[in-house]
Amino acid sequence: MDTGMMDVDAAASLVAPPSGHSVLALAGSLRRGSFNRLLLRAARDGAPGSMSVELCDSLESIPLFNEDVEAAQKHGPEPVLQLRRRVRAADGVVIATPEYNQSMPGVLKNLIDWLSRPGPDEVLAGKPVAVMGATSGMWGTRLAQHALRQTLAAVGARVMPEPALYVRNAGALFDGDGTLADSATRAQLGTLMTAFGEWIDLAGPRVNRGAAAARA
Repeated sequence: MDTGMMDVDAAASLVAPPSGHSVLALAGSLRRGSFNRLLLRAARDGAPGSMSVELCDSLESIPLFNEDVEAAQKHGPEPVLQLRRRVRAADGVVIATPEYNQSMPGVLKNLIDWLSRPGPDEVLAGKPVAVMGATSGMWGTRLAQHALRQTLAAVGARVMPEPALYVRNAGALFDGDGTLADSATRAQLGTLMTAFGEWIDLAGPRVNRGAAAARA
């Protein structure tokens, strides 16, 4: 499996070890048993002990983006506002995407479109983000991750450049309980999550949770 570059020594030498990071995890699929949802669960379980990873399971309530709805409901409907608050309060966001028709799925693009709106602030702007993906096919979501990175860059997110994780043949890597059984992939995922903690420290100031709560 091609996992991209895994060397984070240069980044680690610039900062202290990550501590107390709060991360929100978003899957680009609404299917309850999706490989990307399972991948995020494994990322949560394999994250450094100082990192808290919260899986977001409410994306099916996010409607299609509509400026009329946004204007009529003061920056959008309540599910959108709740998600914006969760993204704003997190130190970083990790996204796992499947690949549909050589790109990211529409549900994920729609989500980013909502989060990029100034309602009242663009919650992805300046936010550290890590990207990964899993598929039952052979390409490992390379094209979907490329499209996702391009969109995140357009909205001002600070996307971690490496390491990358392209999980292919995912059906053979998870057991019947949805646990990531492949030890090599678990190790690569742990490396990515450790690197993401370091990226959060490098990429920008930590969230002021008191201020974030006041804005919410």
